[in-house]
Amino acid sequence: MDWSGFAAQLGAHLRASVAGVHPDEGWWIAAAVGAALVAVVVRPVWRWTRIAVTIVHELGHAVVGLLSGRKWQRFVVHPDMSGEVSTLGRPTGIGRVLTTAAGYPAPAVVGAVGIWAALAGWGPLVLLALALMALGALVRARSAFTVLALLVVLAGDLAAWWFGDVQLVAALVCGVGAFLVLGAWRQLLNVARSGDPGQDPVVLGMLTHLPRGGWIAVFVLVVGAFSAWSLMMLWPVLGGWLGLFAGR
Repeated sequence: MDWSGFAAQLGAHLRASVAGVHPDEGWWIAAAVGAALVAVVVRPVWRWTRIAVTIVHELGHAVVGLLSGRKWQRFVVHPDMSGEVSTLGRPTGIGRVLTTAAGYPAPAVVGAVGIWAALAGWGPLVLLALALMALGALVRARSAFTVLALLVVLAGDLAAWWFGDVQLVAALVCGVGAFLVLGAWRQLLNVARSGDPGQDPVVLGMLTHLPRGGWIAVFVLVVGAFSAWSLMMLWPVLGGWLGLFAGR
C-alpha cells in the first residue's frame, strides 16, 4: 500500500472538508427530503431506520451530561431499537435535569443543524463530526448489538466522506437531517402515548415541579422551533417543486 499517496489523499479530503464548498441547489434537496419522509412514514422502513433517531437521542443525553459535568459510563442500543445511556453524577440538580431533558429534542436539533450545514457547504465536516461521535460512543458501548450498530454507522459515514462528491455528500447530510427532524416528531408521539413510568418526561416530572405533560409540551415547543427553522431553509427549493407538481 502506498502510504504516502494515502496520506496525500487524506490531507486533500481534510482540506476539502473545511473549505465550505456550496453545493448547487436543485432537485437533490427535494429527493433527499422525500427519502427522509418515506423512511419515517412507511412503517416497515421506519422499523429499521428508527435506530438512527435512537442513537442521536441517547447521544443527546450523553453530550449534555458531559457538558453538565457528569461522567458518561455506558451506551446501549437494544435490538428492539430502544436505547439507554448511563451517566454518573448527582441524582438531582440542574445537571441531571438537563441531561434527562436532552434526549427527545436532540434529533430535531442535530437534524436542523445538519440541514443548515449541508446547504452551506459544510456536509463533509458534519460527516467527520459524526465519525468522531461514533468513535466516542464505541468506547462506551456495552453490548454486541450496540457495537455492530455503531460500526455500520461509522462505515457508512466514512464511505460517504471519502467517496462522495460535494453534491452527494450534501444530499446525504440534508436527507439525514430531514429524517432526524421528522423522526423526532414520531418519537415524541410515541412517548406521549406511552404509559411507561421510566420514560424521560415521567423522570423529569419527579425531578422538577413540572409534570409529565408539561415536559412533553416543552419538547413539542423545542422540536417545533427547529422544525420551523428546517422548513424555512428548505422551502425555497421545496416550494418550487410542490408548485410544479400542483400545476400539473
